[in-house]
Amino acid sequence: MEKARPQWGNPLQFVFACISYAVGLGNVWRFPYLCQMYGGGSFLVPYVIMLIVEGMPLLYLELAVGQRMRQGSIGAWRTISPYLSGVGVASVVVSFFLAMYYNVINAWGFWYFFHSFQDPLPWSICPLNGNRTGYDEECEKASSTQYFWYRKTLNISPSIQENGGVQWEPALCLTLAWLMVYLCILRGTESTGKVVYFTASMPYCVLIIYLVRGLTLHGATNGLMYMFTPKMEQLANPKAWINAATQIFFSLGLGFGSLIAFASYNEPSNNCQKHAIIVSIINSSTSIFASIVTFSIYGFKATFNYENCLNKVILLLTNSFDLEDGFLTASNLEEMKDYLASTYPSKYSEVFPHIRNCSLESELNTAVQGTGLAFIVYTEAIKNMEVSQLWSVLYFFMLLMLGIGSMLGNTAAILTPLTDSKVISSYLPKEAISGLVCLISCAIGMVFTMEAGNYCISTTTESSSLSLGLDRGDLPLILSLFSQGQLVTKDYPPHALAVIGLLVASSTMCIPLVALGTFIRNRLKMGGSAPVA
Repeated sequence: MEKARPQWGNPLQFVFACISYAVGLGNVWRFPYLCQMYGGGSFLVPYVIMLIVEGMPLLYLELAVGQRMRQGSIGAWRTISPYLSGVGVASVVVSFFLAMYYNVINAWGFWYFFHSFQDPLPWSICPLNGNRTGYDEECEKASSTQYFWYRKTLNISPSIQENGGVQWEPALCLTLAWLMVYLCILRGTESTGKVVYFTASMPYCVLIIYLVRGLTLHGATNGLMYMFTPKMEQLANPKAWINAATQIFFSLGLGFGSLIAFASYNEPSNNCQKHAIIVSIINSSTSIFASIVTFSIYGFKATFNYENCLNKVILLLTNSFDLEDGFLTASNLEEMKDYLASTYPSKYSEVFPHIRNCSLESELNTAVQGTGLAFIVYTEAIKNMEVSQLWSVLYFFMLLMLGIGSMLGNTAAILTPLTDSKVISSYLPKEAISGLVCLISCAIGMVFTMEAGNYCISTTTESSSLSLGLDRGDLPLILSLFSQGQLVTKDYPPHALAVIGLLVASSTMCIPLVALGTFIRNRLKMGGSAPVA
């Protein structure tokens, strides 16, 4: 007799699994960026509209298909039509690409988490130069947080052509990340169903703690006012609507097969319509909640940098013109600059090139998303907080919970079709299938731990987006290189574009090729069974 299909222990486990998968890093590091770029509070208008007209219906559709067919993406699409099996295969391929680079982000999270216990935090100060007479020149040109990210974490090569070797510390962190994922998926829904309670709830506990702390920081209100002040002209910007639709699609994890896989372990009588509404509302509410936390921290960072800039200008002018301490203040600085310029024109002209232009607005206008927000902007703010080690540990622990929770969904999209296959499951138990998938993914992922690994991640993320027919706003295709303390933007070289094309083709071509194979097989069967005259 055929084995009964595994099921979630209760409907709550399924809801938590969907929330843990949907609420991920994009809620923390992309939604705040989109709010910043497209009108603050006014961006919520296209976002909510797209949630209603796009997010909820597609989420309900995927849950309903998985629950009704009780199979992974390949089997579900095959049941709808054998010619559509390639759609399921394509989603498995895209999920495989996604899982490979997504877990590298978790590896970076482990790296920062372990370093968060050091005092002082290693990204809070620049290292000494070779002869120990001062600080590293490149670090001083950029910042200690950027230097730690690009030189110590990524150890990024000067170009995509210079691969370098596998770096053992990132490689160990990546191995640990895949080991954690394997332990969570080892026994299918039995183990995943228990883990998701933790991965889904813990980020909210940390976010609440950070909200309380963030609102008490000096300058937090500057960030919140910047976030919620609407720029209504952005409602006429088509990019705002496109990015709102794309954010909803990626944030809910639509199109990857993960939701179909999760729903396939439901009872047939489960109310998936209600669960689709609950998950989508919680996911979008989390994005807004995380943005409030992010902008309170962002306001603190911007205000700190602005006031630090002012203090340096005040110190420079005080020393240059031999003024009394306290004579120059932030409130009278601009007035006194005009006075000094008119009274001592020649001396002021000598000092003028060294006077920085301090602006709170320009600090708030600095738009950062993705790893730049998570590993540079946040760490910049954290290093200036009291008891910075505590806040750093909490922050990167939250990132790890978000990342691992999303990885459970990514791997489910790959494993469910494999364990559903009678050919594979008859030879290997699900624990062995899970282990092989994690081992192969970890081995291939070692490419991302090389010195050129960050460029490889960039090509993989672009190809995953293009495979789903979505533009995340990162096109045209460009690379960001870190050189001499500066970020330099360059076009992808031809061979990198060729790799992106191959990765995109490896998933999208599954659809027509599988349909063609099905057609040929059916024709051969019809020919072989034709009646003999």
